[in-house]
Amino acid sequence: MLPSMSRVLNWNGTDLPDELRDLPAGRYVVESADDPPDLTDDEEEGLRQALASLRRGEGRTADQVRATIDSVLRR
Repeated sequence: MLPSMSRVLNWNGTDLPDELRDLPAGRYVVESADDPPDLTDDEEEGLRQALASLRRGEGRTADQVRATIDSVLRR
């Protein structure tokens, strides 16, 4: 599976945005980001726990996170 090519774009409803011109040919799903879905109670609690962990100094650096992601993707 190829990595996602997420793009955030602003569209005036008429002109083709540059963010779309730069994408390779293919099939894409476009959805509005103006009204994001509500988080579930579990997702909210997970974010609360994550923020509390960061406040306690238990966070990880961006390099550590990237290394973990790279390791998982190589499996």
